[in-house]
Amino acid sequence: MSVPAHIKWTYLPQGDRSLLIRFSDHEVIEQEIGQLCVQAAQALRDSALPGVVDIVPSFNAVVVHHLPGELSQAALQTHIEQVLLHVFSKTANLPTPRIVDIPVCYGQEWGPDLEDLAQLLSVSQERVIQLHSQKPLLVFMVGFAPGAPYMGIHEPELDVPRRATPRTHIAAGSVAIANRQSIIYPNISPGGWHVIGRTPLTLFQPGQTPPTLLGPGDQVRFVPISPEQFQNWPAPT
Repeated sequence: MSVPAHIKWTYLPQGDRSLLIRFSDHEVIEQEIGQLCVQAAQALRDSALPGVVDIVPSFNAVVVHHLPGELSQAALQTHIEQVLLHVFSKTANLPTPRIVDIPVCYGQEWGPDLEDLAQLLSVSQERVIQLHSQKPLLVFMVGFAPGAPYMGIHEPELDVPRRATPRTHIAAGSVAIANRQSIIYPNISPGGWHVIGRTPLTLFQPGQTPPTLLGPGDQVRFVPISPEQFQNWPAPT
């Protein structure tokens, strides 16, 4: 079974219940590494490894959580290695990513940082919106709050740091950017990213299956909508 030479991974035990599979030690977020993590996590889920209770992808690694009594970590690593060798072989059939359109009302009360951000970048607000919505973004991981997706990577023109002063209150559905990434706040929370718009969609509904609107590996397309469309958007069922 042949695996492309540029695809490499290492293992690092995290106590007796978790095994970290690292695909890169770089601090810079890379699209290809994120896709490798997503593919690995999905393949490991599909393989239904004995004793595994959760599999969590991130920007550059995948954590496999397991029960300590089912398999030794050495045996588990052997199973994982077989799965990864298959999924990253030149003959493996990789699934087509799901594309999800996310409507966004940009600026004004829905995106209070859009005007300042445009000035910071020395472009128009319309240009910021164009850059933000011009291409699909990969969902690398679901992060700090239930259903909160980390998406990227934006063009270098949208490379801005986090806000100097975080907010203590950000509205649910707020779409924000920092470090060439976007995030959507699924509920009211504090946050330090630049809020440029808001979606009327609900990202987390615990009573549904799955409870999150977006998951790792999805491709998100931001679609600009008017304030009228936002206000008249149907409520979630």
